[in-house]
Parts: sequence; C-alpha cells; structure tokens
Amino acid sequence: MGGGAERNLVLTGFMGTGKTTVGRILADRLGYGFVDTDGVIESRAGPIGEIFERDGEDVFRELERSVARELAGRTGLVIATGGRMMLDPSCSACLEPVAWIVCLTAHPDTIIERIGDTARRPLLDVADAPARVRELLAERAEGYARFASVDTEGRSADEVADAVLSLLGL
Repeated sequence: MGGGAERNLVLTGFMGTGKTTVGRILADRLGYGFVDTDGVIESRAGPIGEIFERDGEDVFRELERSVARELAGRTGLVIATGGRMMLDPSCSACLEPVAWIVCLTAHPDTIIERIGDTARRPLLDVADAPARVRELLAERAEGYARFASVDTEGRSADEVADAVLSLLGL
C-alpha cells in the first residue's frame, strides 16, 4: 500500500496508549503520511493546556471538529487523535466513513507511568491523577468499545504496530 491509499488509519484511545508513537511507525510501514491531531491544533492555537486555560474545553473541542472535517477530505494518512476526539459524534461522523478506526488500550497504571508529568495534561492536572485516569476511562469505555481495539500492555511500539496491521489484514 502506498501513500495514495483510499482509506486513512485512525488511532484513538486514551492519552498514553501510544497513538503517536505507534502512528509514526505505521505511517512509515504503510507509506502513509502521519498527522497528530493535537499537534495540528497546537501549531494553530498554542499548547493544549493554554487553550483549555485561556479559551476553555469547548473551544478546544471545536478545534478538534475543525481538524476532523479537514482530515476527512484527505487520504493515505495515519491519524493519531486526541484521547476524546473520536468520542465526539461530529468527529467520528467525519472520519469513520474514510478510515479504519483502531482504539489502543492500556491499564490505568501503565497510562500514568507513560504520561509522566500530568501538569501538561489539562484533564489530569488534579491532586489524584490516577483516580482521574480511572474515572475518565470508565466514562469513555462505552465509546471506545465501538472500535476495534489493540491492547498495548506489555508490548513494544513495533509489536503494537504489528498487531494493528494484523487486525486490519494489512
């Protein structure tokens, strides 16, 4: 498969599950372009933490919707989304028709270990970040369950990429 592929590959899931790292590997293997939606938003509007602080979460979510609409018109991409982006009906309605969607998962303790400094993560900048991770995962479980998933627990990024490709028959 080359860069002219008709479908994109979207990686969704909670922060710290490896979407960006695995996405870059998959893009390289498939000959696709790579887009990190949070990176696109930050390049246009500044750091996510500042967007939340300055403009609020609603403005950030509208920026996600705008990026989803834009990416729906492109092909041959591996897209690593923000952790909640594909749970937004507007975003999923834009991207599901033009992409394979795979949700990466990990245990809450692994997520906390991977993300490190929670102060850089607006939704986790709280006194008890591990409890907040568990709470957010519970809130999102039903939405994430709509998508095919790959467990990243105990796997290297290359092994996760292998599992994604196997899942999709690529």
